[in-house]
Amino acid sequence: MTDLKTVAFDIETTGFATTDRLTVVGFDAAISSRVFLNLGGCTSPPELEQRLNEELETPITLSVHDSEAALLKAMTAFVDATLADQEYKLIAYNGDTWNGGFDLPFLRTRLTTHNLGWPFAELPYVEVLDVFESRFNTTEDTLDGVYEELIGAGLGDVDPFADSAEAVTAWENGAFEQLVLHNVADIRRTRALMELAERYCSKSDFPMKSLDPVSNPI
Repeated sequence: MTDLKTVAFDIETTGFATTDRLTVVGFDAAISSRVFLNLGGCTSPPELEQRLNEELETPITLSVHDSEAALLKAMTAFVDATLADQEYKLIAYNGDTWNGGFDLPFLRTRLTTHNLGWPFAELPYVEVLDVFESRFNTTEDTLDGVYEELIGAGLGDVDPFADSAEAVTAWENGAFEQLVLHNVADIRRTRALMELAERYCSKSDFPMKSLDPVSNPI
């Protein structure tokens, strides 16, 4: 399992209802991050990607889209071209847990709304939250809380938000630079925690499942 390359995944949304929309989808691998931003019909700030990379040690590739549907189509094309049929595992924090999670259930709903296919059928998945709940003695349970408790506050210098709920207001106000920085901080926290867990836990501590709707569990 640890031979598979890790890709961390996280989303930002306008809320939690079935009618809410995706605003950002981010992926993070060892060499860079790939981020998709839904402008919601607004105009993109000039040189947004360049300004973001001036603030980040490891570069990101950013694409901007006029709508959620356009974002999802671009994301699906990226997964098909870059991640499918490769030696990757997808990970997220509270992304798809035994009793629900957030990121993947929300994504499924929004793909259904736009009549788009499921892009992750070729990818095995590991839920990072499960590992830290069962194999580490932490007093925190949020992504940023567990990260700061076990690794430190380094990515807190990148993240402009004290609470993830601020991401909703940021999108509504067109604060796209702050919103993307928050997403990048979260995907990089997620991958850093996975790397930490792989240093201290056995392979059997990482329950992996297939994201293929028609396959048997791994």
